[in-house]
Amino acid sequence: IRGGAIYYWNTSAGTGARAVNITSISGSAQPQVANIVLVSERDRHVLAFGCDPETDPGVLDPLTIRFSSQESFTVWNASGTTTAGELRIGTGSEIVAAVQTKQQVVVFTDRSVSAMQYIGAPFTFGLSEVSTNTSILSQNAAVAVGDAVYWIGNDVFYRYDGNVSIIPCAVEDYVFS
Repeated sequence: IRGGAIYYWNTSAGTGARAVNITSISGSAQPQVANIVLVSERDRHVLAFGCDPETDPGVLDPLTIRFSSQESFTVWNASGTTTAGELRIGTGSEIVAAVQTKQQVVVFTDRSVSAMQYIGAPFTFGLSEVSTNTSILSQNAAVAVGDAVYWIGNDVFYRYDGNVSIIPCAVEDYVFS
């Protein structure tokens, strides 16, 4: 639920069991609100984008990214004994979308594109801005194909494959008018 809680469904309980808010499950400092949630397939962390910081539970910060400890959806407190943590994007006013590729998660704000990559202990994830003055039309306007990401901006089409580039399009005027 965009701007709401993160839910967990125990598949072993069958389809008759309902998903539950992760804050109702024993754990520590889980986000109470998040705009986007992904599970990083490569390193098995739950990622919350546009969520409440650990130090300000329940207050949504649209540029905060939090991640759970590896292999756990209940341990979110950053410490020397977990791989949980928090990052904050410095450009833009909100995280609009996040797309997972084979090697990284590409994060879109309303004004920039950043690449988030698993780097291991002690920092777990690294975040680097790969483009500024870039737009994305909506949360579902991007798709990953292998290690490349394609998306539609406010007035152009883009591709990211290590570098952000504009894709020339013969029907661009028709699409955007």
